[in-house]
Amino acid sequence: MFQKAIIYMTNNSIQWFPGHMHKARKKIEEVIPKVDIIIEVLDARIPFSSQNPLIHHICKNKLVIKILNKRDLADPEMTAFWLSHLEKKQGVKAMAITTRQISEVNRIIALCRKFTPHYEEIGKQIFTMIMGIPNVGKSTIINILAGSVVAQTGNQPAVTRQQQRINLQNSLVLLDTPGILWSKVENPYSSFRLAATGAIKDTAMKYDEVAFYIVKYLVKAYPEFLKKRYNIEVLPETDIELMTTIGEKRGCLRSGGRIDLHKASEILINDLRNGMLGRITFEHPKMIDDELIHAEEAARKKTEEKAKVKEERRKRYLRNKR
Repeated sequence: MFQKAIIYMTNNSIQWFPGHMHKARKKIEEVIPKVDIIIEVLDARIPFSSQNPLIHHICKNKLVIKILNKRDLADPEMTAFWLSHLEKKQGVKAMAITTRQISEVNRIIALCRKFTPHYEEIGKQIFTMIMGIPNVGKSTIINILAGSVVAQTGNQPAVTRQQQRINLQNSLVLLDTPGILWSKVENPYSSFRLAATGAIKDTAMKYDEVAFYIVKYLVKAYPEFLKKRYNIEVLPETDIELMTTIGEKRGCLRSGGRIDLHKASEILINDLRNGMLGRITFEHPKMIDDELIHAEEAARKKTEEKAKVKEERRKRYLRNKR
């Protein structure tokens, strides 16, 4: 019996206690030597944040095809930029799809065959492994490729719980894996993006905090989307004023005429996830580079502070011992 993943926030950084995911990783490591191609499914709106850093260590020198799913929800210009950026890495090919277009999903099979042409000549099976964090649409992709429902789907994360083998057309074998997670999301901005797009359960973070992150980003990157969706001529100067205005526009009222910011936050997040705000991408490579530098500096300072506290405790202990 698998245990449910436990997720909590520390200083806006998500930590997982995955239960079944440690076992899943061990099984993946056991079969990876037999795999020819890794298919990693990403969310096109957050191509960096939806990457699992463990995959790089597990897959080693395998050819990786990165699938930017949900391209119909992402900024097309930024998606094209990300495809080019991802393919700069040796052994990586990238493509953007939406599961609403079956023909786009089936291109995955053609791409796998393109990079193993000699296999068909000698009648050898192509072993592929499809991986991805929860709720990026991996199971839906599998069902389309298989032409039948062989993987359970759902709008909540962590639906797939065990590995399975699926025989596709033309001697292509697909190994499905649970949506494994890594131990901690160090970048707090990635934590917000994962929550905003539904990659983690809504109980992991407060709706209000996620909504305030979203509006702060959209005001800078896609202000016209906010104006159009909520019929706002001039965007307020502060986040709280903007969320209040959205609440007013959507009738999120409490007793006494106060605005229910939690309800307004739910509306904003659902509009984002359903594509009602527009086609939005939450990150680009330069932004990620800057954030990682900042996160590394913050981690260094935290380590220094811990060492300082430890040294002060040691000195107090020695003084008291005299």
